[in-house]
Amino acid sequence: MGLDVSVADPRRAAGELLIAVLEQGRTLDDALASVARFETLTGPDRGFARAMASAVLRHVGRLDAGLAPFLDRPLAEAPASVRALLRLGAAQSWLLDTPDHAVVGASVETAKAWPAARRAAGFINAVLRKVVADRDAFDASPVHAVWPDWLWQDFSSGLGAQAALDLAAAQTVAPTLHLTPANGDAVALATALGGRVIGAGSVELPLQPVEQLGGYEDGHWWVQDAAAALPAQLVAFTPGQSVLDVCAAPGGKTLQLAARGANCVALDRSKPRLRRLRENLARTGFDHVDIVSADATAWSPDTLFDHVLLDAPCSALGTLRRHPEGAWIKAESDVARFRDIQDRLLEAATRLVRPGGTIVYCVCSPRPQEGVDRVEAALAAGALARIPVTADEVGAFAGHVTGAGDVLTLPGAGFGHDAFYIARLTRI
Repeated sequence: MGLDVSVADPRRAAGELLIAVLEQGRTLDDALASVARFETLTGPDRGFARAMASAVLRHVGRLDAGLAPFLDRPLAEAPASVRALLRLGAAQSWLLDTPDHAVVGASVETAKAWPAARRAAGFINAVLRKVVADRDAFDASPVHAVWPDWLWQDFSSGLGAQAALDLAAAQTVAPTLHLTPANGDAVALATALGGRVIGAGSVELPLQPVEQLGGYEDGHWWVQDAAAALPAQLVAFTPGQSVLDVCAAPGGKTLQLAARGANCVALDRSKPRLRRLRENLARTGFDHVDIVSADATAWSPDTLFDHVLLDAPCSALGTLRRHPEGAWIKAESDVARFRDIQDRLLEAATRLVRPGGTIVYCVCSPRPQEGVDRVEAALAAGALARIPVTADEVGAFAGHVTGAGDVLTLPGAGFGHDAFYIARLTRI
């Protein structure tokens, strides 16, 4: 039987998005691209469904705490469709300023039309009537309740309570769009698109479909978080020197290196991700990049490189402001597994760079276990030394240079950005 879309229902579409993410462990981007009911929506309905699902994922732990006093059993025991509609109703009332009658009435109508939730329509009605009348438990829940307890403990023990709270607060703010200009002229790009210059040469705009912005098809810029743009900027190569970008796909950092004229090799073991890198290179016109599909830990080039940029696989917990579902679709065991591959890739980078050459190591995670601890372990092996980053190299991130000379982009630069750890090393 085909999908019944006789009546566009953004609430049911949002509910199915939440089920795909929170019950099936898919990312929101994957769900947005594959949930059929969401794909049928257009215009304001499509935008509303996405806004509701995003609001829930950004605040899910606090929403559950706010709902708890109105339930006689744990929310986890309710059917997935009912959990989704209750969370969506609470998000509409407490976060999106949806009128009370729409929160209750429209949610109940959605339940009645959704076979999986139909029998609970009366229950949903009763709970949401309490939701629109009382938000005290939601307001009283701590900001770190946006995460599972294990993640709060991990961040607060590794970074300190205040830094962890700042990260949690940053997650509650919807992200903006960050662009990197191909020609390096952030001022001109900001002027052309009506944005502002941030970071160390990025441009910030309100979140919007990138394909509709001027210069996209011509490859004049690409989407890249301002913090993610820093590692490639810290690769200080001179004309004629070679740069290896390890774990390069989908290619933001490769594009930066190519735009600066690097003699660049982009290496990644994932052929599907390399296809995206090739598409990005084609759109921007950077055809002088060599692409290698290989495992860096086993690959041997003919000659060593002058510089290596290693954006290592990691938990990606520094990107929760853009992908808040990551806190709920990853388990503590998932986060702990990256240490081995990070160590092995740092060993490979050391082998692939010439003596006197540099390695820029980075992860989109603020966790010491994936960042500074890995670098200190590599330094202890004796083949590497640290090249401290200076404040004047990182623009608005000057206050994020650590005492050791690394960079940790925790909140506080005056704009929203991801949390990256970056270290610059040299082979002795």
